[in-house]
Amino acid sequence: MLLVVPALGQAQSATSAAPDPSRITLVIHGGAGTITRALMTPEKEQAYQQALNQALDAGYAVLKRGGTSPDAVEAAIRIMEDSPLFNAGKGAVFTHDGRNEMDAAIMDGRTLAAGSVAGITVVRNPIRAARAVMEQSEHVLLTGPGAEQFAREKGLDIVEPGYFYTEARHQQLEKALAEERKPGTPDQLNAPSAAPEKGKAKIKAGKAQGAVLPNEQIFTEGKKYGTVGAVALDQFGNLAAATSTGGMTNKRYGRVGDAPIIGAGTYADNQSCAVSCTGWGEYFLRATVARDVAARMEFAGQAVGAAAQATIDKVGKLGGDGGLIAVDAKGNIAMPFNSAGMYRAYIRASGERKVQIYKNE
Repeated sequence: MLLVVPALGQAQSATSAAPDPSRITLVIHGGAGTITRALMTPEKEQAYQQALNQALDAGYAVLKRGGTSPDAVEAAIRIMEDSPLFNAGKGAVFTHDGRNEMDAAIMDGRTLAAGSVAGITVVRNPIRAARAVMEQSEHVLLTGPGAEQFAREKGLDIVEPGYFYTEARHQQLEKALAEERKPGTPDQLNAPSAAPEKGKAKIKAGKAQGAVLPNEQIFTEGKKYGTVGAVALDQFGNLAAATSTGGMTNKRYGRVGDAPIIGAGTYADNQSCAVSCTGWGEYFLRATVARDVAARMEFAGQAVGAAAQATIDKVGKLGGDGGLIAVDAKGNIAMPFNSAGMYRAYIRASGERKVQIYKNE
């Protein structure tokens, strides 16, 4: 599935310093996977439409007042991180041990500066931690307790792990554990009878904080990679990309996917494009998807739409599924995916916007 939308503005070179408000463009995604009309209720569809529009509004407001592309992608991501609808921040899935472990990354296409975090459990907005790494440290990637210590030292909003508890995600973990216990499942011999004890303590703490939303039963879903992402072109011609995720339900061993890995799930370069990915992370890592799109543009002279589609085709041939969003230095965008659906949306300087969920929209 490929959508390429030609730019409306008369963008100049991506390296131009002259402001041109007509070129601003923002694209976001909220995950890809088994997202079909058959699995969607009107209430659930409306909830996703509203959340995606809120994220667009937040990032667009930044761009319209002359803000930078990193500011815009962070603003859009934070809206989705604060929503239980998406597998990022508040809506992060549970690991095998009953924890919510989050990853995030951001990259500035003007300077190639980048920052990311992985395996964090107490930072309310992981994308803020990633940006702090990019702008306030000499590093690119921080993980686990070290990343959390860094976030505390930088004054970021720290919460109790129970803040991330949602009943829908808890039910997803219980379902996954039940599947593991079925005879013939590879991990069946090691599968616990329920969430591990240390996980139960965190789950209980989450419930005690009253984090169960009264209507969140409408947010249950089929197989979906709910990673969120944003890419933007600002009036100065600069690109940025950001991605945030809670990983995969029932993941073990400190698994980290593509989202926080620069060049795999996140990449931005003014000379080519900005990319944020969502899907089965192992395949996106192996295919270095985000950088692959940029490289096809840089070295093969492909347009962003062709480059993005070719890279998703490459993922499919490997056996992976998912999608990506991309924008180039002229404001052309692409949103290809090979799954049943992908939450995706864009907005332009004129205010033209589109929010899409299913294939063939």
